[in-house]
Amino acid sequence: MSMRYGIRRPGRLAAAGVLTAAAVGSALVAAPSAGAAAVHVVTPGHSIQRAVDSARPGDVVQIQPGTYRESVLVTVPRLTIRGAGAQKVTLEPAAKPTAATTTAATAKAAASCFTTGAGICVAGTDAKPVTGVRVQDLTVSGFAKYGIAASGADRLTVTGVTARNNGMYGIGEQKSARAVFVGNRAAGNGEGGIFLANTTSEEGGALDLDGARVAGNVLTGNKMGVVLRRVRDMSVQGNAMSGNCAGMFVIGDENTPRAGDLTVRGNVVTANTKYCAANSRLPFVQGAGIVLTGVENTVVEGNIVTGNSGTSVMSGGVVLFRSFVGVPNTGNTIRNNVLSDNAPADLADGDTGTNTFTGNACSVSLPAGRC
Repeated sequence: MSMRYGIRRPGRLAAAGVLTAAAVGSALVAAPSAGAAAVHVVTPGHSIQRAVDSARPGDVVQIQPGTYRESVLVTVPRLTIRGAGAQKVTLEPAAKPTAATTTAATAKAAASCFTTGAGICVAGTDAKPVTGVRVQDLTVSGFAKYGIAASGADRLTVTGVTARNNGMYGIGEQKSARAVFVGNRAAGNGEGGIFLANTTSEEGGALDLDGARVAGNVLTGNKMGVVLRRVRDMSVQGNAMSGNCAGMFVIGDENTPRAGDLTVRGNVVTANTKYCAANSRLPFVQGAGIVLTGVENTVVEGNIVTGNSGTSVMSGGVVLFRSFVGVPNTGNTIRNNVLSDNAPADLADGDTGTNTFTGNACSVSLPAGRC
């Protein structure tokens, strides 16, 4: 049973600078049974991190309207961090950055989260993942790397979040599985809106994400809307991607197992014509709709892909591009998509692998015969 305002542990919550029902007459309320969850209510001027540090598995940290200038490290399983709405609660970097850690244990956890400069960091390990964390209904803005980052997480759920103007990714995770990223907005992030990867710091085969879902998100003005890097067994469905340099990048390579067994379905990918300059990893990117590189056994179906136009080697509607380590796309199925006004082609297959194109409504393909 869940009780509001953390009545069950008023002493601990008050020490954290968090409002509790005790402050308004807890003597009138029956104490909850042992094992009941608490709600820790945080108001402007108080610390979300201190509330998280006071929480136990299954608790809720409820954030009242306002702007909070801090980073938050989460190592508590089944914790819910819930804002009052993305238009009402904003998390921004502190004016003078300070570590979110409070103990040696949390410091070690932070090191596993693959980033500093994150708004909310969910940190577990391969041996002991943090399970069932939820982040809901708030904005994370202006952090040096990630709005929300996770490493060693299982079943992380992010909903109703706006992630904007962060240096790298809006919402991202590595070494994690079964994520659900649904109904979020990501805009103006330096690398991508949503990012899922096996690992960012070492080589290795693709990671099985065990049915992770990216659905119903709006991704605008990022370098790339969605980036999947060396992952398997997940879906990207019903998202809107526009005004990015690329709507979506699916990246694989020669490692075993290879990236693949993915579903990209029912997305609307339009006018991703922003220009992003070349860097040490990629040539310049512009006008790319959905790009597959070095990927196997993936289904791209039922998407609407329009107005993605540019002169990059990866420009076009749906683009199969041989990976930079020379591994072809193979065994992929591109079917029943609606493609128009993409350039140089609606379907651009510059690869040497064996892939299937069926039932697509389009005008121009390279080579001819894919429409």
